[in-house]
Amino acid sequence: MIIRRNDMTVEYKEHMREGTGTVRITHWTDERTQRHVRLLAELSLPPGASIGLHRHDGETEYFCILAGTGVVNDDGKEVAVTSGDVVITGNGASHSIRNSGTVPLVLHGIIITYGQSS
Repeated sequence: MIIRRNDMTVEYKEHMREGTGTVRITHWTDERTQRHVRLLAELSLPPGASIGLHRHDGETEYFCILAGTGVVNDDGKEVAVTSGDVVITGNGASHSIRNSGTVPLVLHGIIITYGQSS
């Protein structure tokens, strides 16, 4: 199966998880093609935008940073991230991310569920 970029759903979320600004999400898959995955997407946060603090129970989320710089609240600890870094959050841990730079913070977001289908 091939899913072309032009066929992917693009979503704009304002104040995502009570964060600031608007996050653009390009979903690579949908409910027809996902199994044990809740999210497979590219996210773009403009300067100053953020995804608010939230927990991951029964799943693990991976943020693979592609471009830009940000600050992650990694289960209570603030850590700077940049291109090439991977943030892993699961087992009840919490995280948030904020674009701390002057260009869009672009990342791949992947949420794997523990055994249940999405």
